[in-house]
Formats: sequence, structure tokens, C-alpha cells
Amino acid sequence: MPAFFRAVEKIKPVYDWTYKILMFICKLLLIGDIAITAWAVAGRYIPFITDPHWSEEIVLTLMVYMAVLSATLAIRKRAHIRMTAFDKYLPRKVLMASDLLADIAVLALGVVLVIYGIRFCNSPLSMRGKYASIPTLSKFWQYLPIPVAGVSMIIFELEQVFQHIEAFFVKDEKKEVA
Repeated sequence: MPAFFRAVEKIKPVYDWTYKILMFICKLLLIGDIAITAWAVAGRYIPFITDPHWSEEIVLTLMVYMAVLSATLAIRKRAHIRMTAFDKYLPRKVLMASDLLADIAVLALGVVLVIYGIRFCNSPLSMRGKYASIPTLSKFWQYLPIPVAGVSMIIFELEQVFQHIEAFFVKDEKKEVA
């Protein structure tokens, strides 16, 4: 079994690379959000700057992308809010099992997001619907964050699940050496 986990550990650079790319995308989305919002606010109060009519819808779309992608980043860092009030009272194995169960549930949610997100992206509403302020832009772009977040959630949850399973089956070598 330890050989399997050593093999899984070799794909850790893929997780690191994925995390860095998603973090970079989130940073670009935040910069775009701030720039468009600043432009819209300036356009309302400075006479020679025009407020773009599409700013609100695009800012909201960028915020949705940023929210779902940053949520998947929090999975990797285990930074989500968790109920830990009873953790110190539970046996270590029970705590590990409950963490594994929680991560499997989130992994299942990621699968649901991918399946239904793709359905939404291919639905007539998505394909034929248009933004009110940008009639040439399809509503597809509003639904796309759902499957994208599902895929990235699956990627990072698989890493967490493997780490939990490894903790069950592989004894901590550092403790054995000491």
C-alpha cells in the first residue's frame, strides 16, 4: 500500500500547478473586477468619462467566477469553515474518518456540479439567452463557472481524500524513527 501512495505523491506537482493557475486566474478576475468597477464609478461622477452600460453584469459575472474558483482553492489549503468544537474530544481515528467522510461528500458535490453544470451550459436558456446589456454575449458565460468549479473541486478533493486514506494506512515514519 505505501508504494501506491508514493506513486500518487508523484502527481503532487500537477496539484501545485493547478493551484497556481487557478490563483493567477482569481487574481486577474479581481483586477478586472476592480478596474471595471472603478471605471463605472468614475463614469458616473466625472463628466468626460462614460459609464459603460455593461459594467454591472460583467462585474457580477467576474465575481461569480472568482467566488467559485477561490472556494476550490480553499479546499486545497483546508481553509473552509469547519465545525471543530468536538475535535479534541473525539478519538483520532474517528476524527480522521469524519474528515474523510466530509471530503467524500464535497467530492460528490463536485461531481454533481460538473454533471448539472454541463447540462446548464448546454441548455437552450444558456445557448440562446443573452446578457441584457450585451446582446451579443451568451448566458453560457454565466453558467460556465458551475462545471469549472466542479472540475477544480474534484481535483483538489481527490488530493485530500488520498491524504486521508494515506493517514489511515501508512504509519507516520517520522514518529517511528524518533
